[in-house]
Amino acid sequence: QVQLAESWGGLVQPGGSRTLSCVASGSIFLINVMGWYRQAPGKQRELVATITRDGSTNVADSVKGRFTISRDNFRTTLYLQMNSLQPEDTAVYYCNARTLDGLTSWGQGTQVTVSS
Repeated sequence: QVQLAESWGGLVQPGGSRTLSCVASGSIFLINVMGWYRQAPGKQRELVATITRDGSTNVADSVKGRFTISRDNFRTTLYLQMNSLQPEDTAVYYCNARTLDGLTSWGQGTQVTVSS
């Protein structure tokens, strides 16, 4: 099993930047794909970005060019660099990991609020 813990959410002004972190522990050697999802009030959880075991990334069209997903060399920490934040980016951001044996783990989520 993989445990995930997000951090560094908070209040950001429109046009600002924020980098979220997600620390993975447990069976990290089994992780195949990691990603960020978000859920705004009254909306379904949606994919933001993913990064595979070999480093391939995928970013949702709604944030392409503004958000960047990355991880450290030991694949224990996942990042989401968010630039040019807008009020519509306000959501709870969740870290996700899927392992080679098909298990999925979620973090507890971190709130990002974009407001002046």
